[in-house]
Amino acid sequence: MTYVIAQPCVDVKDKACIEECPVDCIYEGQRALYIHPDECVDCGACEPVCPVEAIFYEDDVPKEWQDYYKANVEFFDDLGSPGGASKLGLIEKDHAVIAALPPQGEDD
Repeated sequence: MTYVIAQPCVDVKDKACIEECPVDCIYEGQRALYIHPDECVDCGACEPVCPVEAIFYEDDVPKEWQDYYKANVEFFDDLGSPGGASKLGLIEKDHAVIAALPPQGEDD
């Protein structure tokens, strides 16, 4: 089991969760943050610090954002398990689900 970052994070990327994560498993894509499912230790430290309430335990992702579990997992298909987000910095891509979204913001 793992935590998942859903749509409220898109185009926000507050990064409070990155600062709170003890295992450095939250990676930064172009428009959103992603939790590595194999590196996450399910501590839950990231969830309460997210100002937009975008982080959910895998079983608790709201129905309208169920695709975000798959997006978080598949984001790492070509990256494997880098062993820490700070080693990579910004990753110049997003999962197709996120890349296809219109810009998110005040008017959405």
